[in-house]
Amino acid sequence: MKPSENNGYYGKHLAIILDSYYQMTGHEIDFGDQSGMPAKAVFNAPFALISHGIEPEPIFNYANEIAMQLFNMTWDEITTLASKYSAEQANREQRSQLLHEVKRNGYIGNYSGVRIAKGGQRFHIEQATVWNLTDFDGTYYGQAAMFSHWRFI
Repeated sequence: MKPSENNGYYGKHLAIILDSYYQMTGHEIDFGDQSGMPAKAVFNAPFALISHGIEPEPIFNYANEIAMQLFNMTWDEITTLASKYSAEQANREQRSQLLHEVKRNGYIGNYSGVRIAKGGQRFHIEQATVWNLTDFDGTYYGQAAMFSHWRFI
């Protein structure tokens, strides 16, 4: 079910994303107005945020509104998509190397690469941060990516 008031905008998952980002980078994610529900603010933020789990072929388990728009997918579509399919076949090896480097080093800032939306629209993401997610016990939980800069190609 798409993030909403009914499910707290996936607040527990967002807490892991936000805490992991801080632990990896030493910075907090600026998602604007923090007077209300942080998970709602992140879902509606003016940047793309997306994460995947730890399956052998990781599946996206979260995407905020901007990420769903960029990938031209509904919540149900994006959360059943193996994350490798966010890149075209020709770019999957580069993406795989990036994710291995992130897993080894904790995070990467200033990543850029080409992604593909449903329907074939390609876009170039720039200045992305990709980081490991760990739960509050330190157990590996997956990876997330956040970016504010993209251009359609």
